[in-house]
Amino acid sequence: MAAEIQPKALTRKPILLQRVEGSQDVVNMAVIVPKEEGVISVSEDRTVRVWLKRDNGQYWPSIYHTMPSPCSCMSFNPETRRLSIGLDNGTISEFILSEDYNKMSPVKNYQAHQSRVTMVLFVLEMEWLLSTGQDKHFTWHCSESGQRLGGYRTNSGPSGLQFDVDTRHVFVGDHSGQVTILKLEQETCSLVTTIKGHTGGVTALCWDPVHRVLFSGSSDHSVIMWDIGGRKGTAIELQGHNDKVQALSYAPHTRQLISCGGDGGIVVWNMDVQRQETPEWLDSDSCQKCDQPFFWNFKQMWDSKKIGLRQHHCRKCGKAVCGKCSSKRSSIPLMGFEFEVRVCDSCHQSITDEERAPTATFHDSKHNIVHVHFDATRGWLLTCGTDKVIKLWDMTPVVS
Repeated sequence: MAAEIQPKALTRKPILLQRVEGSQDVVNMAVIVPKEEGVISVSEDRTVRVWLKRDNGQYWPSIYHTMPSPCSCMSFNPETRRLSIGLDNGTISEFILSEDYNKMSPVKNYQAHQSRVTMVLFVLEMEWLLSTGQDKHFTWHCSESGQRLGGYRTNSGPSGLQFDVDTRHVFVGDHSGQVTILKLEQETCSLVTTIKGHTGGVTALCWDPVHRVLFSGSSDHSVIMWDIGGRKGTAIELQGHNDKVQALSYAPHTRQLISCGGDGGIVVWNMDVQRQETPEWLDSDSCQKCDQPFFWNFKQMWDSKKIGLRQHHCRKCGKAVCGKCSSKRSSIPLMGFEFEVRVCDSCHQSITDEERAPTATFHDSKHNIVHVHFDATRGWLLTCGTDKVIKLWDMTPVVS
């Protein structure tokens, strides 16, 4: 009897649609033009380019504009076609793009910062232009008059910026690993609180206004989900990168988070599951399983005539344990650990196969990603990086 041939399981992965090449230096930021086969990019080579798809299927610049300083960041509003470009010299230059995306007309310049602009965000509802700079300042301007409305000095250089329209809360992440939450009025701002959970600098922020959740990516390779709206102080850690997380995007219709980083990884997280907060690490002078002393516990070592051991922590229960009592490894996806981490022997026995089921998918972009933009209507993801290349991906196989 012939053996039955089983069909191979189809691997769901992003489909590379296009490589857009031509920039002479790092592409710091780019966006997909809604309802168009087009991309807008700003680069360290001082150029602003609008790439449109030609009949031959390739993307070529319909606009090639050189700025007086390297372009560090941008914000594009499709409704008004307003393009705000942050520069290395601290200026923000504003343009209006024509309907056919073949011309850009200058509107005004903002002398927003004393040094490189790190993030810029145009808020149509308030006619505000928000920005952060390496001068450790967050500022906001009236986009109609160009007048500076106010500012706030952070303790460290800001590197992430998000805004909630309903509550007028601003989230500013900085290189110290802290996120500062400010409340903006027309010409005043007040400090609401600061939150910190990263051991490295914050590199990217992403805001979900529906569920009132803030995501922060960091150079410590992790993403933290902050439940701002729940008012319980819940912070869920997500570990899925081998290098610094440099870009975040969110698909609200499917509640999936997309994180990208220096390792070239595109990680798609399912946030529509009941995740668990990681426990705090407990302090102890001896193993909380076998009571063996740790190496700094001189008294117990002398009394018991035993050599002190190195301290470890179980990622599931948080107990301080020795290497012998935590010899096992396991993934704990519901706690954010998609990779295998150290757990104590008793916790390892209690983790079921269902609890080890992954809640994220991992994909290789084959370039160091510094920025992403997700077009939810088409399911397209744009990635750009230090290799000067922009890539367009069809994410519908994995974001659905």
